[in-house]
Amino acid sequence: MVCKNCETKSVIKLTNTNKSLCKNCFIRYFERKVKNTISKYKMVDKGDHIGVAVSGGKDSLTTLYLLHEIFSNRKDIKITALAIDEGIKGYRDEALEHLKKFCKGLKVELKIYSFKKEFGKTLDQILKKEKHPCSICGVLRRFLLNSKARKLKFTKLATGHNLDDESQSVIMNQFRRNVKTSARLGPVTGILKDKKLIRRIKPLYFLTEKEVRAYAYLKGFMDKFNECPYHYDSYRGAIRDMLNDFEDKHPGTKHNVISSFLEVLPLLKKEYKNLGDLMYCKKCKEPCSSEVCRVCEMLKRLK
Repeated sequence: MVCKNCETKSVIKLTNTNKSLCKNCFIRYFERKVKNTISKYKMVDKGDHIGVAVSGGKDSLTTLYLLHEIFSNRKDIKITALAIDEGIKGYRDEALEHLKKFCKGLKVELKIYSFKKEFGKTLDQILKKEKHPCSICGVLRRFLLNSKARKLKFTKLATGHNLDDESQSVIMNQFRRNVKTSARLGPVTGILKDKKLIRRIKPLYFLTEKEVRAYAYLKGFMDKFNECPYHYDSYRGAIRDMLNDFEDKHPGTKHNVISSFLEVLPLLKKEYKNLGDLMYCKKCKEPCSSEVCRVCEMLKRLK
């Protein structure tokens, strides 16, 4: 195949448009889409200190790199990388070493916090007692990302969520009849504004996992893509496989899921905006939806 724009050898075929692009045209397409997403959804404001949640994987490295490229010349914008070490031997430790070198190359400050130091146990140790690794890890990671982002005085927290991630979340919430949670999704997350909740932004929102992988590879960010060893026991994994199967048979399915979702998202935010003030955990004082947050309940169970 040849590139749709310049008729040189293509490197990727875009499923939503059925276009094939060469390396240079694809990189321009990718970067332009990220810039347009940031602009359209007003993700960055003057004077922002943007924390970028980084794991060392393709999505977070791409997000960090592009935010640095776009805003490095802005004196009023600061970029800091924030990583969580869950304690997954042979996986997270290797990724963090790569991440440290990547941040050093960009001259971006990197802050790392660990499950072991903050909660007393690594994820590997926690899973000797607990099941459902993705659910446990997700709760603890989100807790640390928000609390440490606030401690570091971030005004925004950028994540590497791509179109695949978001479409999976939308379908998961539908299957679980958890529409209120979907109301908090979108390119810029949240329903209510609260000083203890750091607003999250998703610059890769309209790019597929395939596109992010191709971009990271073509830019030389990484030459291998490893999956978390615990991903096998995941509800999200089952939804991902289902959507991938639909995408193979009906190209554009994931884009259609997100396009449809964004049409109803304003209605969802309006519906759930006035359901009362946010609560705070009586133990740790972090924002939550009940008297005691899931993290404190989990840590009590683990003692």
